[in-house]
Amino acid sequence: MTALYRPRPSVVRRDSGLYGYERALARRGLTPVAGVDEAGRGACAGPLVVAAVVLGREIDGLSDSKLLTEAVRERLYDRIVATAKAVSVVVVPPQDIDSRGLHKCNVAGMRRAVAGLGSDLGYILVDGFPVPGLPAPSLAVWKGDQVAACMAAASIVAKVTRDRMMHSLDEIYPQYGFAVHKGYVTPGHRRALAVHGPSPHHRFSFVTVARVTRGIEIRHASPWTGQDEDMRENEVGAGVV
Repeated sequence: MTALYRPRPSVVRRDSGLYGYERALARRGLTPVAGVDEAGRGACAGPLVVAAVVLGREIDGLSDSKLLTEAVRERLYDRIVATAKAVSVVVVPPQDIDSRGLHKCNVAGMRRAVAGLGSDLGYILVDGFPVPGLPAPSLAVWKGDQVAACMAAASIVAKVTRDRMMHSLDEIYPQYGFAVHKGYVTPGHRRALAVHGPSPHHRFSFVTVARVTRGIEIRHASPWTGQDEDMRENEVGAGVV
């Protein structure tokens, strides 16, 4: 009887560095490798931003965007965009999150970001949770932006893109402090909500916002979609904050 050939599994050692996943996949011929991550999932204001990146040459200093200073993120963002083989960014406005739900928007945004890379992929690394329907084999990696370079790059692109958008919103709505907290829940953000009510760019399905918006009607004008919508507080679910 002829024994079945079973390829030896690739093992990524903890000490193999941030490029360990990419190198292991390359040895199997699974290239190019895309990394996917998001920014703004836990915020109660502003968009959700999803980025997908296929890196080019190796970049020193990559890490989870949350572990880097804003100045370092900005420098790395420029290097990533200048040297990557492909970068794709998807912006999901707050009204989509309110109407469709955060997780559905996140999954759909990741699919769209990958599709936006515009090339055949050998493998896809996704931060956090599995994403069905991707065009290549994929793996969900817990805290992937801390262990794989392409996901760290995606986290930086998503974070810098979103932070810039929140700075722009701060110029329009300075009373909320968006440039400081980027739309996340902080004591100062809670106080601003209590005093001023929500802006058109808060997520009305999130509990923190819903508590101060019962019965409020607001005209929503998004600078990213160019659409005007009537946003009415109706039956608000138990959103995530």
